[in-house]
Amino acid sequence: MGAKVRVCVIGAGLSGLAVGRALKESGVDFTGFDRAPDAGGIWRQPGAGERGPGYRTLHLNTAKDLTGYAGRPMPSSYPLYPRHTEVAAYLRDFAERAGLLDHFAFRTEVTSVRPAGDGAWTVAGRDADGTEASRRFTHVVVASGHHTEPALPDPLPPGADTFTGRTLHALDYQDGAAFTGRRVVVVGLGASAVDIAADLSRHAARTLLSVRRGLHIVPKQLYGMSVDQIAEAPWFQEMSLAGQREFCEEALRVARGRLADYGLPEPDHPVFSSAVTISDEILSRIRHGAVHPRPAIASFDGDRVVFADGTAEPADAVVYCTGYRMDFPFLPAGCPLAPDGAVELYRRVAAPGLPGLYFAGLVRPVGAITRLVEAQARWITRLVTGTAVLPAEDVMREEIAGYLDAVAERYGRTQGSSIQVDVGPYLTELRDALDE
Repeated sequence: MGAKVRVCVIGAGLSGLAVGRALKESGVDFTGFDRAPDAGGIWRQPGAGERGPGYRTLHLNTAKDLTGYAGRPMPSSYPLYPRHTEVAAYLRDFAERAGLLDHFAFRTEVTSVRPAGDGAWTVAGRDADGTEASRRFTHVVVASGHHTEPALPDPLPPGADTFTGRTLHALDYQDGAAFTGRRVVVVGLGASAVDIAADLSRHAARTLLSVRRGLHIVPKQLYGMSVDQIAEAPWFQEMSLAGQREFCEEALRVARGRLADYGLPEPDHPVFSSAVTISDEILSRIRHGAVHPRPAIASFDGDRVVFADGTAEPADAVVYCTGYRMDFPFLPAGCPLAPDGAVELYRRVAAPGLPGLYFAGLVRPVGAITRLVEAQARWITRLVTGTAVLPAEDVMREEIAGYLDAVAERYGRTQGSSIQVDVGPYLTELRDALDE
């Protein structure tokens, strides 16, 4: 796994590359590992035909000028919301120009990260040939993302084990053309669900969208501006949360009206108190009769899917777009996930009680993540070089508890809520950390 270095970076996607650049620009040597054959993370997977959370119609939901790295904007020839192939090409070019590729060992899966007992870390890995090796590092940065293990309804509806059609998770979905002429039920209303339903509706004989709980569906643009550009505008940031909600809910009433008018359940919560779904397409596909909303699945009966309202339809496939469960099997037990599944990290980066272990990109913002990851990377670099220090463990745990209580009050206590951040306030927090 290479010569001895100080820092190990796990993952060569958007977050891992940001960390690599920050380390390299500060003169810190590092070695990175990624089980994929090249840089780019989920953005390169659809083009490579690999299993993963990406699919062939995947595009950015955030504006390219907010998603590109500082000092390395995405090409002017790119559209405002680039396709996955364009994002993958941009990340690969960034890695090459920044001189990062030679630092990464690709086709190498990290299998274990454990304290070495003397303040160092032992990192074990396995390459494409099955050769296993381990090395010691003084610091480890986990930037492998959180779309790891597919989450399915638990329990599945009665009769699911005897359903005669195909059942799959969004993780295994790539292209609607594979379902040409089929009758497909898509379960969920998140970003993957609406993208996949819209894609299927151009190929399948019939596309149903099964929705248990209403979510706020937000178009990519409001008033001619990308919604993430609005979210980061100074005039918007100066509003209270109540003011931001009032502004957005009024804009949504004008832009799309009531979701009930599309046959979808109205959200049972105000905007910004749960994840929102960004989509320009799904409501249009519903209005054009290409996607048919249905309530939750109650049961299966042979090839028929029975819904909560008592209606039933035959189906050839069900695609569960029901999210992901975070899992870090290579890390010590209980890190960074508490017994209830919440992510416990100081300032969403540092693992209390495990000095030298950091995380980059394990956040879920309402808006582009890139500047947050870059700020995390700069702070991690300062911690690695000793120009910044962490507080005592009890202080870190107190900050974590306060953060988790705050997000639980706003979003509810779920695994996903434990990584939710607001772009402006979190950037300010990280910049304050850099100034300490």
